[in-house]
Amino acid sequence: MKKIVITSLNPVKTKAVLRGFQRCFPLETFETVKVVVDSGVADQPISDQETLTGARTRALNGQAARPEGDYWVGVEGGCDFLGEEMVSFAWVVVLGVQREGNSRTALFQLPKPVQTLVESGMELGDADDQVFGRENSKQKSGAVGLLTGDVVTRTDLYEQAVILALIPFKNQSLYAK
Repeated sequence: MKKIVITSLNPVKTKAVLRGFQRCFPLETFETVKVVVDSGVADQPISDQETLTGARTRALNGQAARPEGDYWVGVEGGCDFLGEEMVSFAWVVVLGVQREGNSRTALFQLPKPVQTLVESGMELGDADDQVFGRENSKQKSGAVGLLTGDVVTRTDLYEQAVILALIPFKNQSLYAK
């Protein structure tokens, strides 16, 4: 049984990570260990690079905290600007003993009321809760779920990025270190 160290207690992130691994490696069984680690970035990263740094730092800190794992996964949600419009996305970094994989989710445009709150310093999940009258949406379907009517949930969005981050692990001979 392979051990995945997931650097979050958020059920959306943990479910997406496990589902991604199960889909990529259907013949494997996995044990998950959830740990809380520092991302090294702002609570709400506001750039592609800061978000990637947060995901990588989470994975590295998870590896330091739980070195007995087989995989260490950092997931970091962030925002950035495309011109005047704010968009949201996440980075996923998967560390293994001999390789690393990473991928970013698709991005989507945030509505102006949410953007204004995030620009004022609020985390995206809190801004969503305020604008949509919800509670703890970041541990449910997230902004993408609220905006798509759950056609795409936060778990769905993150799961695809986990699968894409696992490409070097599925194709080891092509990604030899």
